[in-house]
Amino acid sequence: MKIGLYLYGYDPKLGGGYTFVDSIVTALGATESRHEVYCFHYGQGQPASTGSVRWVQLINSPGKQGERPLNDAVLRHGIELVWFVTVPIYETVDVPYIFTVWDLMHRTHPCFPEVGAFGGWPWDQREKFYQYILPRATYVVTGNEAGKKDVVDYYRVPPERVKTLPLPTPEFALGSVAARAPAGFSDRTPFLFYPAQFWPHKNHVTLLLALKILIEQHHLDFSIVLTGADKGNLNFVRQTAKELGLEDRAHILGFVSREELVYLYQNAFALAYPSFFGPDNIPPMEAFASGCPVVAAGVPGAEEQMGDAALFFDPASETQLAARIHELHSRPALRETLIERGRTRARQWTARDYVRRIFQIAEEFQPMRRNWSSREPGKYL
Repeated sequence: MKIGLYLYGYDPKLGGGYTFVDSIVTALGATESRHEVYCFHYGQGQPASTGSVRWVQLINSPGKQGERPLNDAVLRHGIELVWFVTVPIYETVDVPYIFTVWDLMHRTHPCFPEVGAFGGWPWDQREKFYQYILPRATYVVTGNEAGKKDVVDYYRVPPERVKTLPLPTPEFALGSVAARAPAGFSDRTPFLFYPAQFWPHKNHVTLLLALKILIEQHHLDFSIVLTGADKGNLNFVRQTAKELGLEDRAHILGFVSREELVYLYQNAFALAYPSFFGPDNIPPMEAFASGCPVVAAGVPGAEEQMGDAALFFDPASETQLAARIHELHSRPALRETLIERGRTRARQWTARDYVRRIFQIAEEFQPMRRNWSSREPGKYL
C-alpha cells in the first residue's frame, strides 16, 4: 500500500508535538515495511536519514484561492491512505485518512483561556474542526481508552474506528543523546523538574504552592526547575513565585536543548507533572527512560499510561502533591522501585512499535481500500 504521512513542519519549540513527530520519523527510517511510504511537508527541513521514505515538499502559492497542495500531491503519487501525524493539523484530501488525536480537553475543561472563546485557537473553531474531521476519518488514533471514550462520546465515531496506540517513548530519551548541564545552572539543592509550556492548564501554580508546603511544613530544602516556551502565562507564574517568596527557588530556564533536557531528568529528584490535561502526556515517558521517578496528576487516562511506575495526586490539591513528594523523599526504596518500573515501562512501547501498529492498521484496511484508485477520485458519481 502507498501510505502518505502529513508532517506540517519541524520546530523544536513546539515541545511535545515536535518530540512525537521526530520520534515517528526516526522510527520510519528504521522500520522494515512492504509499504511505500511518503512524507509530505512544508518548509525546507527533513531528517538526514530516513531509509526508503520518500520526501515530498509542498508549496503554498499565496493569493491562490482553492489551492490544495497536499491533495494534489497525494493524488499525483497515487497515495491510498494518509496519516495526519502532526497534531492537530489537517488539510482536506480525497483519499481515506487516519487522524491522530491527543486530547479533546476543550470539551472537558472549556474554562481554560487557551481553549476558550478567546484562546489562540478559539473554542468554536476548535469544535468545528473536530466535528468535520473525526466522523470522516477512516480511523482515529488516540493514546488510551480514556481518549477513545472522549472521541466516541463527543463525536459519535463508531468505537471500532477508534484505535488506541499509547504515546511512544521518545527515541532521544532511550539513550541516543548525551546529557549536558544548562548554561549557568548551578543549583545544588534537590529539585523537582517540570518541562511544560507556560499555559494555564499546565498548573504551575499548584506546583509552586506544593513547593512552599515542602519547605515550610516538611522542612525540605527543595527547589523547582521549569522549562518550556511562554504561551502567555509566564509572567503570571513569575509573579506568583515572587508573591510566595519562592523567586529564588523557582528556576525558569525557558527553552532547553535535548542534551540539557536529558541532564535535568537525570539529575532531578523527581518529575512533578501537575497538568490538568490528559489523557496521556510525553514527559512522563521521557522521565521513565531517563531514570527519573514520576509524580503525576491523576487525570483520566494517567494510570492507564503510567501504571504502577508513578505516584498520583489530585491536580487541584497542592497538599496531595506535597505529600507525594514527601513520601518519595522519606522512602528511598520506593523511589528506586519507581525508577526501575519506569525504565521497564519506557522500553515496552517505542516509536518503532507505534509505526508498526500503524502499518498493521493500514493492512487491516487493505481489503476495502484495494477496490478503487486514488488517481481519479472524482469519477465515482
